[in-house]
Amino acid sequence: MSFTDAPVTKALVLGLVGLSIAASIFDIKHYFYISIGTHFLRYGQLWRILTYQLCYTNSSEVLFGAMSLYHMRTVERFWGSRKYASFILIAGLFTAIIPPIFLTVVLRPLSFGVLDYIPAGPTPILFAILAQYHAMIPQIYKYKVVLSASPPSNASDDTSGVIFSDKSTRYLMALQLALFQWPGSLLGAVIGWVVGYLWRNDLLPAAVARWRVPGWVVGLRAQKRNDRFDGIRRRLEDEGASTGVATGAQPAAEGEGNRRRPLGQQLIDEVRGAF
Repeated sequence: MSFTDAPVTKALVLGLVGLSIAASIFDIKHYFYISIGTHFLRYGQLWRILTYQLCYTNSSEVLFGAMSLYHMRTVERFWGSRKYASFILIAGLFTAIIPPIFLTVVLRPLSFGVLDYIPAGPTPILFAILAQYHAMIPQIYKYKVVLSASPPSNASDDTSGVIFSDKSTRYLMALQLALFQWPGSLLGAVIGWVVGYLWRNDLLPAAVARWRVPGWVVGLRAQKRNDRFDGIRRRLEDEGASTGVATGAQPAAEGEGNRRRPLGQQLIDEVRGAF
């Protein structure tokens, strides 16, 4: 149980916990939620669209959010860090824009201003990840929680109960996040799940779905460069060995050998010199 092969998840968990603690210490929690009537319509603080998903404003949400991210790190391991980071950014952009617009244009007028609040926290992004987790990760085992206190009359009788799986705790933690500050948190959760579903089924614009963050963002640049040079070195060494065997020429002296090096050996020396 660790963050092995999941650096993006590790950064998200540490960032979520760190920013939430910092918002509490510096007393700036009021910058991380949205009231449509006050912040958008009266003061025009549209920048809150980009900040309201950065942190939670109470410790219970921080705990459940960090645990949910940690338990869904398997998605990053399946996809790779680059694709996972790209998905997080795209889902974060959609879930930052759609809930405030939908609340302003549809729900707030229909509720005569009652529905006006979007709580702080990345609950929409978590539900976008949860949609991928639900589709990708199979159940390993199931178990039943028996509701009846009396034992069954014989071993073959089925007792009444609720069946859970090893994934149920993940869903329950996410459900708790969706209900912490409903209806605003529930709206974000539903839209996040829809965004994740659209991504999963290739229903987003193709250019958006194919976009990837640069490799250096997740530490892939140096590794890919080293792998490329290692492949070139191995190929040139093979060519040099085969050339030496094919010619069968042995230099008479050290100076003569340096002048008559095979082409493959010369390229190998050039690559070695670069390192």
